[in-house]
Amino acid sequence: MKKHEARSPHPRLRARSRLVILSLDMPKTTNAPAKDNLAEEFLRYLSVERNASTRTLKAYRQALTAFRTSNKTPWKKCQTDHFRDYLFGLMKREQARAYIRLQFSALRAFYRFLASRKQLKRDPIRELQLPKIDKKLPLVLTRQQIDDLLTAPLKIKKSRAATSWMPQRDVAIMELFYSSGLRLSELTALDVADVDLYTESVRVLGKGRKERVCPVGLPALEAISRYRAAANVHTGPLFLNKSRQRISPRSIWLILKRYLRHTSIPISISPHKLRHSFATHLLDRGADLRSVQALLGHASLSTTQIYTHVTVERLKKAYAEAHPRA
Repeated sequence: MKKHEARSPHPRLRARSRLVILSLDMPKTTNAPAKDNLAEEFLRYLSVERNASTRTLKAYRQALTAFRTSNKTPWKKCQTDHFRDYLFGLMKREQARAYIRLQFSALRAFYRFLASRKQLKRDPIRELQLPKIDKKLPLVLTRQQIDDLLTAPLKIKKSRAATSWMPQRDVAIMELFYSSGLRLSELTALDVADVDLYTESVRVLGKGRKERVCPVGLPALEAISRYRAAANVHTGPLFLNKSRQRISPRSIWLILKRYLRHTSIPISISPHKLRHSFATHLLDRGADLRSVQALLGHASLSTTQIYTHVTVERLKKAYAEAHPRA
């Protein structure tokens, strides 16, 4: 071998080098799905112009993506039969009716957007008949059960891991739930400045980022004041965890589950049951439906009307139990 001649590499390494060079010259392929510009524009419209919540945007994106996964036809060329086949596929997989209606709610909103913004002449989903949801009456706690639940935090022994002010916080959370009928997400998002002790009200940012003002009863206001004094809470998030960060919805679920074991309530309940109980007890005591709708932050009166059915059922039960000729 000559002095300045480079030593030949191993034949396998040489072959591998040629493969690397060839691979660099070859065009790269990807299996990434093409961007759906119409869907993205629709979601931006919902976010910017309609103030849709993060949860709504996530659900609608999932619904559009799910349909595109099963049907590759361009949106503007889809026919009613495409959506009918998709509907039958969901029903064949025994998806819940509520889930199916949510999927098609997103698709219908999307096609309304295409009609108004993209001059789509025909809505292929308008003629489609969806399965009806079996309306279930919400479970409602009695006033005695509510009292048992709201007094439980101060009756049971505090765990060692809990800070001294946590029982007062838990009472304040449940009192405010029942006093104002807030949603779980609305309650966890509250700041100290949202509660006005002088007007006895709370400012709430509800669905669609719509603001409303709800009255707060004196027991709830007193519970909030005791908790704030004990926990030294003056600004920022109203309800804190032990790390003094904003409490999470999951933590409130666990709080309610813990205290439920120390009551006579025979069923498992969610924080939303306190909202149901709030609305039903108002109607039981003579509140009009429109007022309850405003307090709950319902966009449609039909959503609130389910509580009238609960009240009627309770009246029928009371009648059957008490009337001698029932």
